[in-house]
Amino acid sequence: MYTKVKTKKEIDSMRQAGKILANVLQLVSKQVQPGVSTETLAKLVKQELAKLGGKAAFLGYEGFPDVVCISVNDEVVHGIPHKDKVVQEGDIVSLDLGVKYSGMIVDGAISLIAGKATKEDLALLNTTKEALQTSLNQIKAGCQVGDISQAVQAVLDKRGYGIVKDLVGHGVGHMIHEDPNIPNYGHKGSGPVLEEGMTIAVEPMATLGTGDVYVDEDGWTVKTKDGSKSCHFEHTILITKAGCEVLTSV
Repeated sequence: MYTKVKTKKEIDSMRQAGKILANVLQLVSKQVQPGVSTETLAKLVKQELAKLGGKAAFLGYEGFPDVVCISVNDEVVHGIPHKDKVVQEGDIVSLDLGVKYSGMIVDGAISLIAGKATKEDLALLNTTKEALQTSLNQIKAGCQVGDISQAVQAVLDKRGYGIVKDLVGHGVGHMIHEDPNIPNYGHKGSGPVLEEGMTIAVEPMATLGTGDVYVDEDGWTVKTKDGSKSCHFEHTILITKAGCEVLTSV
């Protein structure tokens, strides 16, 4: 399904879903400390979603078994929460959440460091976040996907980080994943043209290594082949005539 131009009602629903998502991630991020299990964090996500009136868009999606993806260190995305997966000092933890409200879906992710951070890991997070923020400057009605992709790539290439090319951003709204794909690398002036009222998820994924990945034996968790640490940031974005509106920020 190609992402559609949304109606005012649909956009309002996505705005509400985005507020719920941002507030849940903000609250849960405060509990990401050494000694906590990813299962405990997932239970907290479930509780807060229920309080705020949102539904977990990921739960059951293509068989995914939990409400949130929690990925640690070399796990880039799609990590399954587990009671035996305990966060350690200095771990990079990514929280990736989809929220459904009044039939509409938003998708967002943050990465953070548990306890004391090394300069190297902190730089990786700050740069990946910078890549996402920089890409927002390219988004407006009539822009092309390649404009966004090139902006992300330029920031990550400048610092020499691995870009995960096997995974991409995407359209979002009526479904979790809609066309077009939004790669984190590409050329300005290329790819599909985006229209006012469309909604997309932009999600830079970067590593301290090569960017090559594989899927773990659990069938879900995507890991770096070289074991290098990774991080992931994501926003759902509404394309407007003059620019864009981030729907998944507080």
